[in-house]
Amino acid sequence: MPAPAILLELKAVTKSYAAAGDANGLPVLNGISLTVAPGETLSIVGPSGSGKSTLLQIIGTLDRATSGEVLLDGKNLASLNDLDLAIVRNQQIGFIFQSHYLLPQCTVIENVLVPTLAGGKSEIRNPKSEIPSARAGRLLKRVGLGERLHHRPGQLSGGERQRVAVVRALINQPQLLLADEPTGALDQVSATALGQLLVELNKEEGVTLIVVTHALDLARRMARVLELQDGKLVQQ
Repeated sequence: MPAPAILLELKAVTKSYAAAGDANGLPVLNGISLTVAPGETLSIVGPSGSGKSTLLQIIGTLDRATSGEVLLDGKNLASLNDLDLAIVRNQQIGFIFQSHYLLPQCTVIENVLVPTLAGGKSEIRNPKSEIPSARAGRLLKRVGLGERLHHRPGQLSGGERQRVAVVRALINQPQLLLADEPTGALDQVSATALGQLLVELNKEEGVTLIVVTHALDLARRMARVLELQDGKLVQQ
């Protein structure tokens, strides 16, 4: 069966937050429509408070839109209950945040394997899927951490901890990788290296990559750059 032409589609997505004395709420996203192809790289830029992270959280099912539709692999996420959304988050979407959120008491490889503990695969997209521990070891070696498998986060540099977070996001072979300011807490050298790594892994793993960032050098590594202005996406 041929791969779908569209992996992710947003249709007139809006988001408003309750505001005192305003029955309509405070609008953040204003009728956003977007299509993203499988394997594409996309960055979203914009000033602080423009709603970039809110948009990413809606795409990643961490938040719900006020109106509109979000379709992932043809599935309308708004129609799913919380349990089904949790399965989507675990199996189809990988997350990278500005903070690595590694468990300090666990080793590197244990941290990477945490998402595999949830189980409950709703479908098997790849019949030749790797054994999770083997995949974790391979990916950690790929990102230069093959000698750090049994170290704890406190023994790693900031760049190394963020690379662990990248591998953790990829461990369940997601279709979509979402990165929210992934280089924001790193020095320039580490940030540049991480940006290059994300682009390389996009190709190697065949994962669609959406990055929200203030860093224009990172944004420009993506094939498409959009800017969030007044609640709408504008082509850069």
